[in-house]
Amino acid sequence: MDRLRAFEVFATVVARGSFVGAADALNTSPANVTRYVAELEGYFGARLLNRNSRTLSLTESGEDFYERCRAILDEVAETEALISSSALKPRGRLRINAPLSFGILHLAPLWPEFLKQYPEMKLDVGLIDRVVDIVEEGYDLAIRIARAGAPASHSTRKLAASRNILCASPDYVAARGAPQVPADLPEHSCIGYTYAATGDDWQFYDGNGRLHSVRVSCALQSNNGDTARAAALAGHGIIWQPTFLVGEDLRAGRLVPLLPDYRMADIDVLAVYPSRRYLSSKVRVMVDFLVKAFAGVPPWDRA
Repeated sequence: MDRLRAFEVFATVVARGSFVGAADALNTSPANVTRYVAELEGYFGARLLNRNSRTLSLTESGEDFYERCRAILDEVAETEALISSSALKPRGRLRINAPLSFGILHLAPLWPEFLKQYPEMKLDVGLIDRVVDIVEEGYDLAIRIARAGAPASHSTRKLAASRNILCASPDYVAARGAPQVPADLPEHSCIGYTYAATGDDWQFYDGNGRLHSVRVSCALQSNNGDTARAAALAGHGIIWQPTFLVGEDLRAGRLVPLLPDYRMADIDVLAVYPSRRYLSSKVRVMVDFLVKAFAGVPPWDRA
């Protein structure tokens, strides 16, 4: 017995509600449909269908088997689609959403190489720091910077990680001194990020993993990391920002790290896309391209 074919026949009988309907859908005879179902019942040693001349219904065993049967058939179809799509040449427009600063600094330099590899594709890149509804706003893919994952209705793939660093300019430290413990921060000028998950509660972990949460008063708030960075470079206060934004400033000495005995939670750079059974070749090649581009130590943390 061809079990996969038998599973398909059985599932079609249930979906169509009759042996004749299943035979029509599968382009075979009712006798063949009957034979496959009988062979399945003989194989499992259990009746799967209650049937008479007018009605057809699942037995308790049949209900359990039908659920598993559909799952198996779906997995087979997904695998076939995946293999088939890998042979397709991606083409057409791909709409991408990404945060403003990250998009300018770390994604924009990658697009020419991607288009060189996939000349039949076109990119439509929207840069905005707020979290968009990618389905409602028509995006195929979003790049997210987050400590949490995506909604359950979406799929994600991690591209890289970035450290969060507390820092200030050398001029600020010379004028105001450096905080020694997180509890010192309320006495300092702080620069906040509007979209921070914890708001004005800045959180740190000591060497023993204990959490220290400090409420700061921010003289300046911004919904854009570059604005906060510019204020810190000008000596206006202390910021915490990811190394993908301030890593070069730290290496050049334009900003200096603070509270070296404490750390802030890392964040992930994620590719987020609608959860679909069959991932389009356009999205798949872009995600694979970005994974490769950020493989190993990400560029913002390289010496």
